[in-house]
Amino acid sequence: MATSTVHGSETLTNDQVIGHLNSLIETCKDGQHGYNTAAEDVKNPDLKTLFMRYGQQRTQYIGELQAEVRRLGGDPEKTSSVVGAMHRGWINIKSAVAGGDENAVLAECERGEDSAVETYKKALEESFPSELRAVVSKQHEGILEAHDKIRSLTKMTEKK
Repeated sequence: MATSTVHGSETLTNDQVIGHLNSLIETCKDGQHGYNTAAEDVKNPDLKTLFMRYGQQRTQYIGELQAEVRRLGGDPEKTSSVVGAMHRGWINIKSAVAGGDENAVLAECERGEDSAVETYKKALEESFPSELRAVVSKQHEGILEAHDKIRSLTKMTEKK
């Protein structure tokens, strides 16, 4: 079984690295779907633009991660599961959007981002090859930025 180069103390096999990457792909797909759903129905044009931008960000991240999985000889994850989406915080986005409550939509987005931040944080604890670690770190930073922006907007709408 082929092994990957290490960043930390433990060497991961290619299959283990691919498994971690596919988990990140699922997380990004959930975010992509959540943001696209929110952007479709939210009335506020500024929020619509923001959600579209974050949906596109996740599309880009998915493409980058899929390319890495292929480079390692694996098959990229193509779907995300409803059960997984529930655990990753995005399951109530449609009902929040349908209710028309911007704060509820933002709260659901924040919940999804909380989960994404944790998934990336755990992935970065793994011993990824340095070039892959750079990709995952860059994406983690983008997700943290989105998380902080959504949290800030949630707090602002709570005060209204």
